[in-house]
Amino acid sequence: MKAMIFAAGLGTRLKPLTDHMPKALVPVGGRPLLDIVVDRLGKQGFDDIVVNIHHFADQIEAWSQGKSHIRLSDERQLLLETGGAIRHARSLLSDASQFLIHNVDILSNADLQALMNENLAHDATLLVSSRDTSRYLLFNDDMRLVGWTNVKTGEVKSPHPNLDVARCQRFAFAGIHVMSASLLPLMEAWPERFSIIDYYLAVCAQRTIYGYVQPGLQLMDVGKVDTLRQAEEFLNSLGS
Repeated sequence: MKAMIFAAGLGTRLKPLTDHMPKALVPVGGRPLLDIVVDRLGKQGFDDIVVNIHHFADQIEAWSQGKSHIRLSDERQLLLETGGAIRHARSLLSDASQFLIHNVDILSNADLQALMNENLAHDATLLVSSRDTSRYLLFNDDMRLVGWTNVKTGEVKSPHPNLDVARCQRFAFAGIHVMSASLLPLMEAWPERFSIIDYYLAVCAQRTIYGYVQPGLQLMDVGKVDTLRQAEEFLNSLGS
């Protein structure tokens, strides 16, 4: 199975560590985040992994040496955001009917095979959770994506002009999703840099974009330096 790991970000929330290394190589329990995510993907059957690179790209290139199942998507010239990164890597992704996309700073007990199986009937499937946040994806009763909202500002994004936000199910995006290769050609008209969530919101009225809630999901975003010790404890609780 094929996967892409987003590893190109500047990691500003992990400064000062990311003044000298990419976020993807920040250690948790003595192991780089990228090692941890790649190992967890491998244990669930992902044997062809694309990693995008930008910030301290040469360090990730060195890390990848000798790893034949790792291929790099080079964004040194311009950091392309999440949607632009997928389009830039399309030649490495389009030989599979579907592929997993995973943020490098997300640790979880997600059943990725179940997520892949769920997407066989859809164009894209987003792992979501009920955690508290200010920004939510909005779904109808069948868990089909219909919009997005920021509950602090009241902002709503949706292709449905008369969307009743109060009647929608609200879930937080978990930073893990599966995309069918059939969605790649639709990206050609988009600008060089764009968000994958904005893209999903733009096409969800015509294409089948669904949310998936995994019972018992445990998930942690390793976003700040003071969460690194918590992340180590979290991995230990998962048996990693």
